[in-house]
Amino acid sequence: MSIPPTPPVNQFEGGCVFIDGAYAPLSEAKISMFDWGFTRSDVTYDVATTWRGSFFRLDAHMDRFFHSLQKMHLAIPYSRAELREILHGCVRAGGLQDAYVAMVCTRGVPPRGARDPRQAENRFYAYALPYVWIASREKQLAGIDLHVSQRVRIAPESVDPTVKNYHWMDLVQSMFDAYDRGRDTSCVVDSQGHITEGPGFNVFAVRDGVVHTADRGVLEGISRRTVIELCERLGIPLRVAPLPVAGLLEADEVFLTSSGGGVLPIAKIDGKPLPAFPGPVTTRLYDGYWGLHDDPAYSDPVAY
Repeated sequence: MSIPPTPPVNQFEGGCVFIDGAYAPLSEAKISMFDWGFTRSDVTYDVATTWRGSFFRLDAHMDRFFHSLQKMHLAIPYSRAELREILHGCVRAGGLQDAYVAMVCTRGVPPRGARDPRQAENRFYAYALPYVWIASREKQLAGIDLHVSQRVRIAPESVDPTVKNYHWMDLVQSMFDAYDRGRDTSCVVDSQGHITEGPGFNVFAVRDGVVHTADRGVLEGISRRTVIELCERLGIPLRVAPLPVAGLLEADEVFLTSSGGGVLPIAKIDGKPLPAFPGPVTTRLYDGYWGLHDDPAYSDPVAY
């Protein structure tokens, strides 16, 4: 399937969707209520970002998206080069500098009465919105209060967490657990009681200068990967292994990683202030993360 020519800058001010093979305003974004992506959460997606007009680690996001498509037995009618052009086109058409850019593939609508997913025609969508933060800048400065929910994350043996997915019922319920206690956000545990992840972010703890994060049962986030690589580059000790709840509660520093904010320091765990906020290790990684946005090796500028 061919794609339309690169749209003009700011054709759809404030954001753009690519749907049914064409660029359109966000108001035209839609999905059939009979699409298994809606009725069965049979969908995969990825989210890249642009900052000051350049994509950050776009190749890593596309790698993960195509890997997820393969694992889910899904396919899109575009090559890697065409996908890049579509994503760039969405940002350009929306006239955005700092953007949240999604690529989505749903199972589609199967013939009436059919239960065989192979009979559905897969559907591809992409869109660009203004940059989305996990927490506002004001909340980041005031300090995020993280709740440790006892909700058990869907087991990786059931749903592969390395495939970015919309299986969020446990995560959403954990958010209500947090809000009911006056906290800002939440993370969940696995069946052994180890910290896994939160709604849209990975969790890191720092104890005695060593950075700790979970080794399984979590999305292998691009921001998570960036921090892991930064630890090696900056000579910061790192342990990727099961992270007991006690290890989080006894940490000197805690931070989250997400494309929606990069490195986000945590001020409190369930109302209890951490010894350091933001801590020295978190600050080094925060500075390193945003510094990489100026590195041409990680940047893919949008042509405006």
